[in-house]
Amino acid sequence: MKPDDELCLCFHVSWRKVINYIRVHRIQRPSQLAECGGAGTGCGWCRKQLERLTHLVTEVPPPSDEVEQWLADRSPNKEIYAQGRSKYRQELGLEDRPSDRSS
Repeated sequence: MKPDDELCLCFHVSWRKVINYIRVHRIQRPSQLAECGGAGTGCGWCRKQLERLTHLVTEVPPPSDEVEQWLADRSPNKEIYAQGRSKYRQELGLEDRPSDRSS
């Protein structure tokens, strides 16, 4: 993943935005990220990543000049992530709308 790719596909919240929100607001619990553009409050697919990212950023924050490599080393492939979400939503009986699909 790249920092500007979407972590929350329902509300189009980027990985960069979540990382910065965690740092600036000193987030301790992933549920606090609901205030970050609604991240995690849609279908629920991104909640595990939000939890993991909260822990990672809190424990070992990425250096601001190395965030792209830091994230690439710690995040899933963009296409596989989007495919996993589609499968997750199908299993829940939720239909993807065109605006929900990752490009």
